[in-house]
Amino acid sequence: MTNTLIGYARCSTDKQDLTAQANALQKLGVAADRIYTDHGFTGANRTRPGLSQALAAVRSGDTLVVPKLDRLARSVPDARAIGDDLAARGVKLQIGASVHDPSDPMGRLFFNILATFAEFEADLIRMRTREGMAIARAKGKLRGKKPKLSDRQQKELRRMYDTGEYSISDLAGVFSISCPTVYRTLDRQAIVADAAA
Repeated sequence: MTNTLIGYARCSTDKQDLTAQANALQKLGVAADRIYTDHGFTGANRTRPGLSQALAAVRSGDTLVVPKLDRLARSVPDARAIGDDLAARGVKLQIGASVHDPSDPMGRLFFNILATFAEFEADLIRMRTREGMAIARAKGKLRGKKPKLSDRQQKELRRMYDTGEYSISDLAGVFSISCPTVYRTLDRQAIVADAAA
């Protein structure tokens, strides 16, 4: 029985910062060298190297500490699998300042309730994002990627290609674009021509 605190922190994107989570874990008593992290991994991604290292580091009698449950798991099955693993090994889970023993019936119940709410919150965020994008699209504010060439340039590229005198790489060089962009432009012009016919 080692009774060590092992911390875990995670950010979903490379643009987010782990400092606030690491500071919160240290305030909860986790030593800086006992904090494992994942940067740029979503909660839905179960193959998180930092989490694997944290789970490998905990021993019977230790406590795995996370600032919030959604940093550990983003779905009920994922949270339950981690909870079952911790319980089988005699490891407690601390979420913020609250310590839960997954082997205790009340601890397991509370853990499952928290996991359900974390999943519900993630679902709400996804739903709000989809609704926001739909509204922006309806207002014409979300149009996707702007073509690299103007309409006139696209028509000229098509005209030059149709002469048979220019290869795809020639056209890419003339218009300073990549070969895949040339193909996309030709496809787009073919659709425009079909619609006009």
